[in-house]
Amino acid sequence: MDADDSSLQALERPGSGGIHQWVYQSLRRSILCGGFPPGERLTIRGLAEKLGVSPMPVREALHRLTCEGAVAVRGNRRVMIPEMTPSRLKALYDLRIVLESHAALKAMPYVHEAELLKLEQLDRAVDASLKQPDDVQSWTLANQAFHRYLYQQNPVPAAVPLIESVWLQLGPFLHLVLSGLSENYRIDRHQEALEALRQHNGFALQRAIEADIRDGMASLESVQGLESFFGC
Repeated sequence: MDADDSSLQALERPGSGGIHQWVYQSLRRSILCGGFPPGERLTIRGLAEKLGVSPMPVREALHRLTCEGAVAVRGNRRVMIPEMTPSRLKALYDLRIVLESHAALKAMPYVHEAELLKLEQLDRAVDASLKQPDDVQSWTLANQAFHRYLYQQNPVPAAVPLIESVWLQLGPFLHLVLSGLSENYRIDRHQEALEALRQHNGFALQRAIEADIRDGMASLESVQGLESFFGC
């Protein structure tokens, strides 16, 4: 299936200037939220027509997304969303644990009362998204907003771009599997992380983040017929 048949989620277009960044962010958002399923071919011409732009900014955006691992270039320069395999899925979740537990620990000294209040607000948004089990996108964005805000409290958040790259690589597969499933498959350990932050307990914080990610992986593995979602 080509990208013309998929759900391209264009962000609000800037009035003037910034077209290249807008194209990149629109494609990135679509990949992150499952607008393009694993294995889908992306054509520069088709995406440019959808977005109403010339091929140049689309070509540049796809190059950036290739560097981030979100898209892959195959034979004959075909650009596509990579298929997921069991070994790749495990590797990405293992990488999440390493990167995100480290990022949380490094951010902890900079999380004070105002930041805690913001994190609590973001966690409430995650809980609210669970009331709409069919809306995987809202849950995805809310959950990532919580994690991103925490990690970005570190004045030098070097791990954040790496974490975002992993999220991008997981996005299409997670959306494919989670769409239509009950909220029981979407769980988090945010309250444990918040309590660890209040207590300035780095070990407990890392443990909560790791448990949060492992629980997500376990939920995926419990999905009946999961193997049918994997590519070759």
